[in-house]
Amino acid sequence: MGTLYLVGTPIGNLEDITMRALRVLREVQLIAAEDTRETRKLLGRYGITTPVVSYHAHSGPARLRQLLAALEEGDVAVVSEAGMPGISDPGAELVQAASAAGHSVVVVPGPSAVTAAAAVSGLVTDGFLFLGFLPRRSSQRREQLAAVRS
Repeated sequence: MGTLYLVGTPIGNLEDITMRALRVLREVQLIAAEDTRETRKLLGRYGITTPVVSYHAHSGPARLRQLLAALEEGDVAVVSEAGMPGISDPGAELVQAASAAGHSVVVVPGPSAVTAAAAVSGLVTDGFLFLGFLPRRSSQRREQLAAVRS
């Protein structure tokens, strides 16, 4: 029974990847990528030849079943276009399904836009609220921000 790895990937600078992430991406049997083009650039830079399939917000149930079947055969890594999968990126549904099927889920920490933005803001970050991506429609965006204010 395989392990599902959530692997943090660089945000903008391909050198911002950990040695552990590179090892995991080399050793798994399959990589599920939000953006296969970006992932292939990263893998190519480091000579990693692991097979890659797409896995994004519009992937259907067939892809989820395919990834769960792959986990029965071996280890699978999930990567987002940039940053941490599952944080305002695909991954949550697969994590839930893999956990329910008895697979281990392991995080390989890496860059996160949330923590990078908090660090560079100069604000005291002992406590802050992360809302993810705000809605595109201005009325929905105002509604969400009003709910947070109250």
